[in-house]
Amino acid sequence: MEWEPFRVEVAQEELDGLRERLARTRWPEGATAEGWAQGAPLEWVRDLCRYWEREYNWRRCEAALNALPQFRAVVDGLPIHVVHARSPYDGAMPLVLTNGWPGSITEYLKVIGPLTDPVAYGGDFRDAFHVICPALPGYGFSGKPDRPGWGIERIAAAWITLARGLGYERFGAAGSDWGTSVSTLMARRRPDLVAGIHLMPPIAAPGPDGPGGFTPAERKALEDLAERQATGDGYSAVHATRPQTVGYALTDSPAGLCAWIAEKWWTWSDRRDGIPFTPDELLDNVMMYWLPRAAASSARLYWESIGQVKRWFTEPDDEPVTVPAGCTVFPAELPRPSRRWAARRFADIRHWGEPERGGHFPAVERPGTFVAELRAFFRHVR
Repeated sequence: MEWEPFRVEVAQEELDGLRERLARTRWPEGATAEGWAQGAPLEWVRDLCRYWEREYNWRRCEAALNALPQFRAVVDGLPIHVVHARSPYDGAMPLVLTNGWPGSITEYLKVIGPLTDPVAYGGDFRDAFHVICPALPGYGFSGKPDRPGWGIERIAAAWITLARGLGYERFGAAGSDWGTSVSTLMARRRPDLVAGIHLMPPIAAPGPDGPGGFTPAERKALEDLAERQATGDGYSAVHATRPQTVGYALTDSPAGLCAWIAEKWWTWSDRRDGIPFTPDELLDNVMMYWLPRAAASSARLYWESIGQVKRWFTEPDDEPVTVPAGCTVFPAELPRPSRRWAARRFADIRHWGEPERGGHFPAVERPGTFVAELRAFFRHVR
């Protein structure tokens, strides 16, 4: 595996140009419906972009990224940006962490320390991990595929190659969003190497009804998913069918990209105790799409693989996953499969967690819970 050290070093002209574009934004009129019914409200996005233009400091995020060991490796012909944070404890378990859209490596900035050095954060050294965070093809500072074929199956194979190239012959995998499917396929491809997978949440089809029908929680999960598909799934349809077309607008307009991503962060998070992320955390993530011009290239993963994932949402999987699995279902997440649904696909569930708070971005929203859930499962397979 060819690799070279990597540092994030953004030219000042790039940051100056971003501020100039933000200052020249042509704004639409406000929505004709109240709240978020038609998407991100005008004043909310304007305030966020005004902060981005005038106060946000990218160099702070850049320094945080460069404080982590990172490199770019050529895996299956494509450069992949990888953060590889080794634990100070030799017996630590290697763990491949994979995020999804609209996320990035910045999601994990609050959890890499506790995962690699639990003692420094009041934990037990036996829970330590060597953390491997690769950026998906076309995401962040990874290379952009120039031809079709980089779907979740190929990514899973590439992550296995990457982990073995780092010298690991037994490792865990965990993820959310696209990361759940990639981790699942890693386990299916090489059960001899993958010690366990932790999914937030697992993807599994509903049913069949039990003797008393669906439980109230199962019915609510199905109702919420149907509502999301009816009113909030347009982005997925665009990504899956016309990623190139939407890419022009999102690559050219920082305000447009910010609204496209920020709406999902707001909508998919657990806001019962207030917005669970800061403007800086949100904009750090947006920058991982703006700086490398990754709007179109990241959206293409939907063109490649969303049909396959949607089938797992709705149809029984004919090939159960036998590798030990841990599952965490956060209350504001969708989908929210029940354990009995998940057990039809994942044959060896060792840990099942249903925290009281949290949504689609748990490492940002609830970093302590995120870390605790990973530790709880992987204690079963170390």
